[in-house]
Amino acid sequence: MNSCNRFLCSLLFLLSFHSTQLNAHAVVTEHSLSVGVINAHQTSQVKLNFNSSVEVGLSQIFLVRTGDIEEALPLKVGNTHGVVLVDMPALDAGKYALHYRIFAADGHLTDDIIHFTVQP
Repeated sequence: MNSCNRFLCSLLFLLSFHSTQLNAHAVVTEHSLSVGVINAHQTSQVKLNFNSSVEVGLSQIFLVRTGDIEEALPLKVGNTHGVVLVDMPALDAGKYALHYRIFAADGHLTDDIIHFTVQP
């Protein structure tokens, strides 16, 4: 491979990597609801791990109850990169969801839902 082709291949590689970084969204990579249990009638805290930094002041998380009733929940930055903590109220046993609208540090919005069950 001649030096011109190597240069073009390297440039193409760098440009593709750079554009991926520019178009990143804050995606949940793991959350405490998948490994822990929320018990009825007890307050708790949910930990959401995102793949990028989050603008907490511009983000929102809602508890979704039966009948699609949404209640805004307080969220705060965790102690490590990309971690958001959500304080959950005491809930009755049943099925719920967290609806989140998260702004990544680069300004992209992610809007998604996590379903979970509160145990009796």
